[in-house]
Amino acid sequence: MSEVVATMKVMPESVNVDLETLKSDVQAAIPEGAELHKIDEEPIAFGLVALNVMFIIEDSEGGTEPTEESVGKLSNVASVEITDTRRLL
Repeated sequence: MSEVVATMKVMPESVNVDLETLKSDVQAAIPEGAELHKIDEEPIAFGLVALNVMFIIEDSEGGTEPTEESVGKLSNVASVEITDTRRLL
């Protein structure tokens, strides 16, 4: 089965959220079957910074949903959105 690299934008609830703590929480929330590749910061506006989380998963039924649900349940997370998916060769 092939693998997919997906990028998920994680929006914190406010500008007061500690990004280092949020990064650690996101790392811990990545479910079994998904592998964290990297986390980048993306300035949005007025001091708000989103996290772009890249992870690798098997290209199977359900896809990114378990990871989205797991990260979306974290405290201090306002929303999650898959912004990109690409099949690895």
